[in-house]
Amino acid sequence: MLQNYEKIIRYAWRAYDHTRSIRSIKDISATVSTNSVYELKMEDENILIAKVTVFGSFENFAEDHTIINVLSNNLPVRYAGLLSSALMKGPNIFFHRHVDDTMDAWIVFYRPIRIQKTAPRRLTEDQVSQLGREMAFFHKDCALISHTLPRSDRDMTTDVNALYAAAETDYPEDFELIKKHCRLFLENTFKINVHGFQKIPVFIDWNIGNFSVGSDGRLASRWDYDWFRVSTRVTDFYFLSRVVSDVGDQTVFTYEVDRLLEDRFILFLQEYHEVFPLNRAEVLFIKESYRFFLLNYVLRLGRYFFRKEIAKKLADEVITTHLPTLDEKFDENILLKALNL
Repeated sequence: MLQNYEKIIRYAWRAYDHTRSIRSIKDISATVSTNSVYELKMEDENILIAKVTVFGSFENFAEDHTIINVLSNNLPVRYAGLLSSALMKGPNIFFHRHVDDTMDAWIVFYRPIRIQKTAPRRLTEDQVSQLGREMAFFHKDCALISHTLPRSDRDMTTDVNALYAAAETDYPEDFELIKKHCRLFLENTFKINVHGFQKIPVFIDWNIGNFSVGSDGRLASRWDYDWFRVSTRVTDFYFLSRVVSDVGDQTVFTYEVDRLLEDRFILFLQEYHEVFPLNRAEVLFIKESYRFFLLNYVLRLGRYFFRKEIAKKLADEVITTHLPTLDEKFDENILLKALNL
């Protein structure tokens, strides 16, 4: 992919600052992903990061990165330096849009962040407890400054409606199943009144390769913002259940629901609840946020986030196993009882 993007990265950099030159460009993209991230070594010995995106919309891309930049600046000191800062040109983030006959690509440049200690593939129970409390502190600080952030108009309902509209063409053999679960999500979201939840910045994809922790167990750095949005904090919980799972991080993976009911995730939630209490409606929405993840990030957008063979495997598993068994397998009363709700 580097050979396709190197020219437009260099062109974007010249538009940003023609007085400084790039010495070399190295592809550091995740091997399972279609997203493109590059390390730039400058002639002046500085290191920068370039991200190139070719899916979605430029407006959403710019909106997300603008919100993240404000979030990075406004978070309390406990999380200073947690997020990458995008390079500015004058008072604005510098975005470059490249359009030609074959592609429409958007580029943003970042300063690199300091990566300390990545979480182990399988956490100890003490580390599970610590991560539960740390995520609660992080969410609490995000909630504290949420009213200072630029507005985001996207929500889950529009995403699910978009899948519903496209599913008959994209998944003709499985349209009835997908239609059923889109309707279930919309009906249950209305019953739970998710629109009344506080919205905070959430990063959703909390896999072990996307964050590091310091020696004190606190979050030290967080990267990969492809699934960022402003939504309910509950949407972060599915991937966090995978981080704390007894199964641990695996090279070959599937998106099963079981991890949300593991004892170790319940321990994580109990520790989280002590710091930043959840209410009953939020716990009820954990199942629906997982359903949304399957519908939106695997079925609707998976081909953009994962390499072709991985996207197909994950989508097939969602259709044949995860959606058909979700309402039978998931018992929200287990979580409600554990939190005394």
